[in-house]
Amino acid sequence: MPKISIEDLKRIKEQERWKIALRQGEYRVKITDHMGTCGIAAGARDVMAEFRDGIGERGITDVILTNSGCAGLCAKEPMITVEFRDQSPVKYGSLDREKAKRIFDEHVIGGKPVEDYALASGDETSAGQSKPE
Repeated sequence: MPKISIEDLKRIKEQERWKIALRQGEYRVKITDHMGTCGIAAGARDVMAEFRDGIGERGITDVILTNSGCAGLCAKEPMITVEFRDQSPVKYGSLDREKAKRIFDEHVIGGKPVEDYALASGDETSAGQSKPE
């Protein structure tokens, strides 16, 4: 049986740390890629890859990238939702990798929603959905 190196243990520790952080909700921003059948057909996997690449390339540890099913606006797929802990979520639509990169740079990193691609701010149950300011 091969021995486990210190590097292997560090890698395993980091992988497990992320699982714990996800369960405990330790994050600054959560990005949800809506990956129902319509989203996947429209390119949601490419959008997910762009966010994953941005997080990985910058070594970001306080952003959670997750997926969900259909958001109900098939004509606006691929869609994502960006949620900061202390702000209303912003839903973006009709995305591609280039638009996802801009959203990542300006909203996720910079904190300013990209109005050009935003569909609404707030969640589906809030009465006051609006475009982000």
